[in-house]
Amino acid sequence: MPEITRPDPDELLARMRAQEARAQRGKLRIYFGANAGVGKTWAMLSAAQRERQAGRDVVIGVVETHGRADTAALVAGLEQLPRRAMPYRGRMLYEFDLDAALARKPEVILVDELAHSNVEGSRHAKRWQDIEELRAAGVEVWTALNVQHLESLNGTVGAITGVRVHETVPDAVLDEAEEVVLVDATPDEITARLAAGKVYLPQQAQQAAQNFFRKGNLIALREIALRRTAEHVEDDVRGWRVEQSVSRSGGAAGEPMAAWHTSGAILACVGPHPEAAAQTVRTAARLAGQLNVDWHAAYVETPLLQRLPAAERDRILAVLALAEELGASTSVLTGDQVAPALAAQARRLNCATVVLGRPRERQGWRRWRPSAHGHVAQQLARLSPSLDIVSAGAAGSARQLPRALLGTPGEEDIAAAPRARWPGYAWAAAASVLITLLAMPLLHVLEGANIVMLYLLGVVGVALRFGRGPAAFGALLNVAAFDFFFVDPRLSFSVSDWQYLVTFAVMSAVGLVIGQLTAGLRFAAGVSASRERRARSLFELTRDLSAALQAEQVASLGAAAVQGHFGGPALVLPTDEGDRLLLPAAPPPGFDAGVADWAFRHGQPAGLATATLSAQSWHYVPLKAPMRVRGVLALQPAHARWLHIPEQSQQLDTLARQIAIALERVHYVDVAQRAVVEIESERLRNALLGAISHDVRTPLTALIALAESLRELPEGPQARAARAIVAQAHELNALVGNLLDMARLESGAAGGAVNLRREWQSVEETVGAAIRAARTALGGVAVQTRLPPDLPLVEFDAVLIERVLVNLLENAAKYGAPPIVVSARVTDSTLEIAVRDHGPGLPARLKGREHQLFDKFTRGQAESATPGVGLGLAICKAIVGAHGGDIHAASVDAAEGGGAEFTVTLPRRAPPPEPPLADESAESASPP
Repeated sequence: MPEITRPDPDELLARMRAQEARAQRGKLRIYFGANAGVGKTWAMLSAAQRERQAGRDVVIGVVETHGRADTAALVAGLEQLPRRAMPYRGRMLYEFDLDAALARKPEVILVDELAHSNVEGSRHAKRWQDIEELRAAGVEVWTALNVQHLESLNGTVGAITGVRVHETVPDAVLDEAEEVVLVDATPDEITARLAAGKVYLPQQAQQAAQNFFRKGNLIALREIALRRTAEHVEDDVRGWRVEQSVSRSGGAAGEPMAAWHTSGAILACVGPHPEAAAQTVRTAARLAGQLNVDWHAAYVETPLLQRLPAAERDRILAVLALAEELGASTSVLTGDQVAPALAAQARRLNCATVVLGRPRERQGWRRWRPSAHGHVAQQLARLSPSLDIVSAGAAGSARQLPRALLGTPGEEDIAAAPRARWPGYAWAAAASVLITLLAMPLLHVLEGANIVMLYLLGVVGVALRFGRGPAAFGALLNVAAFDFFFVDPRLSFSVSDWQYLVTFAVMSAVGLVIGQLTAGLRFAAGVSASRERRARSLFELTRDLSAALQAEQVASLGAAAVQGHFGGPALVLPTDEGDRLLLPAAPPPGFDAGVADWAFRHGQPAGLATATLSAQSWHYVPLKAPMRVRGVLALQPAHARWLHIPEQSQQLDTLARQIAIALERVHYVDVAQRAVVEIESERLRNALLGAISHDVRTPLTALIALAESLRELPEGPQARAARAIVAQAHELNALVGNLLDMARLESGAAGGAVNLRREWQSVEETVGAAIRAARTALGGVAVQTRLPPDLPLVEFDAVLIERVLVNLLENAAKYGAPPIVVSARVTDSTLEIAVRDHGPGLPARLKGREHQLFDKFTRGQAESATPGVGLGLAICKAIVGAHGGDIHAASVDAAEGGGAEFTVTLPRRAPPPEPPLADESAESASPP
């Protein structure tokens, strides 16, 4: 028999959660075209008109008609949201109003020009981020996009057309769209539209036709758009095949994805040349998208690259940020050479392809220098023969960080910032002069080899302090000084013995090698110190948080750890019991509570070095714990550029994760402590109830019997006193009975046995028995019944339900006003019995908290002359709960007579068929 495979529950749960998340998230439809003028907005508006006629709620958030009459005519009849006025450089610009769209929340909203950049001061820097927030709110969004605005295709389209587009959209936005509608037109048709003024205004059309809208450009762009759309369709087909494969296999663990095989991951090498590096990550992103594989980007920091100017290092960070936007996981590696570090990273990440950048062709004498790219490629091929090496062409643009982050001093991620070079060279020269002055008086005492050792010692000292450049300079200077002052003929560079040439060569070589090794040792020590500093800060935080027992301690320790690592002020904002951020009483300068709340509610970083409200001087990170977001970490780093370094960003995420886990641990410790206290309190209360009620029952029974015997006394004061004793004794007996019932029911709720004698009962008989049993407590209060004549039989414990109705009637008589009305009705699955009075209703202080009336020892009026201890309604709730039902209380409107109404809801099923009558049975048994 074939083996029966069972589904993996974790995979099933993950798939169900993913489906639930997709169901709650709004869909995205993108009208995709090769260039402006193909009719994307026209097609989007036409579809919107059809949806509006079909009855859907369609709203225009923002649509750009660009003066096209045909497009503008399609706007008629569609609701348009007013745009938001934003001041910008002395002008007033009108942008898409995200808050108005979220408040309106239509079924479908049209937000044109997906790649648009918002005005400074907007919530998000890009319009596609506005659309992401709309989708998170469950709104379906339609938008339009041209192919040149895709980030991975930006360089390719710019190289073809000669026009660089600066507004781009990450490819992930297009990949995650549920629908991509290709709007296509032939180049001749586009040219005709351009000439007719249907694309741009006449004064712009002629210039566009001579530049961007040349026929060759249109053909190439059309091909790119068709290929990109085909890739999206291929992803949809692949996803469908995977789902079908899983569904056929029943979701069994280990089942292969039938007929689909993927290649290894891709590793992009970010080099020091910004133009080649940017094109490298774009090429890697395109390859990863086409092959449907993961990809990574790495920059190798060598001692030579460490000495790059700050501006060049900023551009490298910008390229790494671009790679993250395109979906890569980034890292900064360290090593003496690039190729071994890349080969090790490729093996660790199981990468099959390495993409290297090809810089521009060098001019002049530089073309005769060996190519670093070729050297790295050859070393990679030798170290990892199985790697596929792809060389990416150079582009004409480089990605940069925002102006506020460029030129910021300080870089302590890999090693200490390189010092100025001239002091090192000066110290190298001074060391050579000093050694020469010290050795000249000892010329007749020391051999030449010993003097050479003194010079080598100086080279080592300079290399340890100032690096390889000053060390090399000192080595050459020492050779010259040794030749001039200590080699015959002295005070001349002439050499009498050719063997001294060997000494000079060896001395120079040894000095240079020592300087190189010592500088490499300094670099490795700096890297190790940086890693040790990050590991130590994480270890110390984890150790301190493990001993924290309060959220305030976690917040203080977390803020101190982050502040110590990043050098600027930091705040940890936990949440209160109402799931609201606890803001500081005196916020520090620059802190924005609104941005912190946005990061908390959306679970995304915001502020400095992010794409959301990036003008802020603080960086806000949500504290995501395994169960939920537990607060926000806010910091103002000493150097803003640190947040763009992958290692520092990962360190911040790790610190935030540890703080979030500690906050969640403290929260559940408090929950567990409160639960233990409540359990022990409830157990003690039930034990006292049971003990007191049983000990009181015996003398109380004797007291009632003695009081009953006094009723036979002749009329007089003694007889009246006897009747009062009897009445009070019966009330006390009823109280003790309530205590016993409560103790028994509570023990049943805690796992004991509550024996319900469920039988098919008549509701009318049970109500009547309850009214008769409560007659003494009701006194002269009138009770009305409104019971339908066709009430069916219901299965319940008649004695206990009668007790519920008696308690409700007594409660109505004590706190309400006549008449008391008892009504009932049935549905297909429930029986509802309501007891209503016409008194003042429930206390105002319990509005919205009516369920508290059913707690033990709770009374509607805490201070009241009406006798009672607050157990009657608690017993009702326990009895109804034992039947699987529910009970609730509500005040009746004054327009309907006022009062309070208690409703008991019991589950029911269809009653059994009635047995046949005796004569019918005899007839059916007799022969015909």
